[in-house]
Amino acid sequence: MKVLIKNGKIAGKGNQLIEADVWLEDGVIAGIGKDFKNLEFDEVYDANGQLVTPGLVDVHVHLREPGFTYKETIKTGSQAAARGGFTTVCAMPNLDPTPDTVEKFQNVLDIIKRDAVVKVLQYAPITEGLRSEVLTDQAGLKAAGAFAFTNDGVGVQTAGTMYLAMKEAAKQGRALVAHTEDDSLLFGGVMHTGEVSEKLGLPGIMSATESSQIARDVILAEETGAHYHVCHVSTKESVRVIRDAKKAGVHVTAEVSPHHLILMDEDIPEDNGFWKMNPPLRAKEDRDALIEGLLDGTIDCIATDHAPHGLEEKNQTFLKSPFGIVGSETAFQLIYTHFVETGRFTLEQVIDWMAVKPAEIFGLNAGTLNIGAPADVAVFDLDTEEKIDDKQFASMGVNTPFTGWPVKGHTMFTFVDGKLVYNKED
Repeated sequence: MKVLIKNGKIAGKGNQLIEADVWLEDGVIAGIGKDFKNLEFDEVYDANGQLVTPGLVDVHVHLREPGFTYKETIKTGSQAAARGGFTTVCAMPNLDPTPDTVEKFQNVLDIIKRDAVVKVLQYAPITEGLRSEVLTDQAGLKAAGAFAFTNDGVGVQTAGTMYLAMKEAAKQGRALVAHTEDDSLLFGGVMHTGEVSEKLGLPGIMSATESSQIARDVILAEETGAHYHVCHVSTKESVRVIRDAKKAGVHVTAEVSPHHLILMDEDIPEDNGFWKMNPPLRAKEDRDALIEGLLDGTIDCIATDHAPHGLEEKNQTFLKSPFGIVGSETAFQLIYTHFVETGRFTLEQVIDWMAVKPAEIFGLNAGTLNIGAPADVAVFDLDTEEKIDDKQFASMGVNTPFTGWPVKGHTMFTFVDGKLVYNKED
């Protein structure tokens, strides 16, 4: 199948846009340029002068299957990713049953193979059942296809368990990916500790709940030589610890989510679970430190932490609602509108953080718009402003406070291995 994306523009230095057509064939990018007029194509798609990028890569999503299919399925979650311009997503293992054995892991892979419309890489857990101190069989799970190990949703509570897990991950050549949260410092908190939590009469979550585990873990990563990746960094102290660890030569990488770059706790208008996420929305100085950390390379990439929930369970008080916000279908649009349009980031930087870097740090064959690379491509409309409409979501989850926000950068087309998997006009 020969496919041509014509009349597109690709991002150059800064916000420079370069006119180019992109030729996809046999699952790879076969050509980039303007010299394809004499070739015959099976399918031709008109980008109408809009941005053509490598398919975005999201190293942090929750697809909820098996176990929580009333929240999301692998099919709907991957469709949501395609609608957001993502062609590779990495799914967390907080499922039921937890895929902590080769057999249970393989069962998830079977569903992925059957139902996913984008490339889904599956994490395996660090410990059995996520909350135990018993390590999983990393070698067996790696052989089954696990691309990294994480207990996302809960922090590894004891240093000894984390040390042994890192030591084994280093041996297996796999990243150890951490949701950093010290349960002993939670004290029943549901949102960031500060003036807003006091105003709403809700128990707060200290910044140290996150940053103290990162401080512990970077020392262990240095000791073991493991690749340690920090999920959804949210505090200025965490940025400082990661920056210092990188300067010391520790193999640590980190991600930040769009909602933590844009929102602060002072934006929370009421006690409603749509604003409840983990880590919580932090203070302005934390938000500013995250932006600075992204710009100076302390934070390596942007990841959504797409976490769908049922409407009824989210649309209630913080005290009863589960943590989580959906993000697959709004991430690029929010980042483009709030940072590129305002001159804070360049398109080149955003593509680097949302495609190139996440693939690079995990050694994935993805995230580049080069001849011979996988034909995973997205096309975005940078001109038309539309409001985020949760009624248009492919995800089963609508739990986001961004509904109704005007944004540019909506996805026009998404291709995986040269096959069209999303068309805005369909």
